[in-house]
Amino acid sequence: MQYKIPIQIENEDTIVLGLSLRQLGIMMAFGGIAYALFQFLESRIGGIALVPAIIVAGLGIGIALVRIAEMTFLPLTLNFLRMSLNGKARPWSQGTDSYTELEIGHISTSNEKIVQTTSKESFTSSIANNEDFAEKLKNL
Repeated sequence: MQYKIPIQIENEDTIVLGLSLRQLGIMMAFGGIAYALFQFLESRIGGIALVPAIIVAGLGIGIALVRIAEMTFLPLTLNFLRMSLNGKARPWSQGTDSYTELEIGHISTSNEKIVQTTSKESFTSSIANNEDFAEKLKNL
């Protein structure tokens, strides 16, 4: 018996007006916060209370609807934080899988150093160092 495999499993289902449940929840939460802020400030400062309420509602709409490079607000923010903590340059090291997840806030020790190869001997010694390091990792 053949089963159909869904193709677009990462796409959220739309509920109302092309919005997903997550987007509706975010917009409703920020709308409620904006309304409560307006009600609180209106008795104190009058009609000017509409300005902060509109800012909060606009922030909620932005968080719910903005999508940059197929990333929503939370993954985009976390990736930006990871980039700012880890630096923009990512050094290459032999034997490392390039698709492994990066730790946010990776702190390098003073024992780690960048090996610059200038001759064939230093290249072979760096390979030996990498193999020794791999053996130490396996023994952990």
